[in-house]
Amino acid sequence: MAQKEVSHKKAAVLGLQHLLAMYSGAVAVPLLIGTALHFNSTQMTYLVSIDIFMCGLATLIQLFRNKYFGIGLPVVLGCAIQAVAPLEMIGQKFSINTMYGAIIVAGIFVFLIAGWFSKIKKLFPPVVTGTLITVIGLTLIPVAFQNMGGGNAQAKDFGDAKNLIAAFITILIIIAIEVWTKGFLRSISVLIGLIVGTLIASCMGLVSLKPVAEASWFHLPQFFYFGVPEFEWSSCLTMIIIALVSLVESTGVFFAIGDLLHQDITEEDLKKGYRAEGLAQIFGGLFNTFPYTTFSQNVGLLQLSGIKTKRPIYWAAGLLMAMGLLPKIGALVTIIPDSVLGGAMLVMFTMIAVQGIKMLTKVDFENNRNILIVAISIGMGLGVTVYPQIFQDLPQTIQLFLGNGIVVASICATLLNLLFNGRSGAYK
Repeated sequence: MAQKEVSHKKAAVLGLQHLLAMYSGAVAVPLLIGTALHFNSTQMTYLVSIDIFMCGLATLIQLFRNKYFGIGLPVVLGCAIQAVAPLEMIGQKFSINTMYGAIIVAGIFVFLIAGWFSKIKKLFPPVVTGTLITVIGLTLIPVAFQNMGGGNAQAKDFGDAKNLIAAFITILIIIAIEVWTKGFLRSISVLIGLIVGTLIASCMGLVSLKPVAEASWFHLPQFFYFGVPEFEWSSCLTMIIIALVSLVESTGVFFAIGDLLHQDITEEDLKKGYRAEGLAQIFGGLFNTFPYTTFSQNVGLLQLSGIKTKRPIYWAAGLLMAMGLLPKIGALVTIIPDSVLGGAMLVMFTMIAVQGIKMLTKVDFENNRNILIVAISIGMGLGVTVYPQIFQDLPQTIQLFLGNGIVVASICATLLNLLFNGRSGAYK
């Protein structure tokens, strides 16, 4: 049964909640790459603000289902974090223009192979998708904990009492709202937790308004801001591999949301979803930003809020684009302390893991082979997440694949299922 649509006022608030949930992940990529390539403050301001604008545009491309592209699910797109190290390497070894040329080529590649790649649906029965979604949630939990401690595990004040108090207060607020309220108030529990958590953190001296004061009022996106793209084969190949990694991760997110909406995800859905990501990546290269991928962070929020329609996501996309054009407004979001964000992330990310476990209840665990598929895949996925350097002696190209716990879990689950069950999912 289709869910009743929420009003635009409520959708705007829910959209803001989705925006806050993904914002830190979205701005992390430009901050990391800009710092590595020694950008000055003007370049960094452009990079962050236009990246936020592009997150909104990429989300709209994916939401707007049509004959050629767009999966039409309530998903949010942001920068692919797995692209950071390869892009830094390309930017330092060659040039920033080579970096953007490689992003464009990878985007074109994704768009062209979308139809062929969508055939992998046959390889994703419940034992594989349930395992993959569980791993997505579990591999994100360390990110939440790092933020709860203050964001930088190497910092002297990591795990400081103020950070922990702010994080756990945020968690308690979200839990209290979920338990003792109902209706719309419950659906925005994460947003309320973030706002109240930030207010309490500001009383402890954890909030600075300096980013807001320093940001400009208005900024327009420009084609080739840093220069005309240049093309170098090894850089292009590297970004194509990263794009394939992102597609595997996005596939898990599509199936997770399909399960939430009780909607079967078809090959046609996947094809249009992949094409939308390819288009978003091409635009990222043209506007001198980054590759974009479907964010798993927001799946937990859909589950938590109970609102699973697209209208709030349209609002989130619009707000992202507005914030990209108005850097001072965009900077307001950056004042949320990492510890407060970490508390909210912990709730959302564990919800994703539970969603995966729920999917696994459809699997026949009387069959030991299915136990092996899930156990080995989750073990490998989490192991690589904690120690990605285990593959450091392998060729760089292989490392790009095997350094991502979600991809490793996906490969393991798919291959083991083919080995033990053929193409069947071994339902109960």
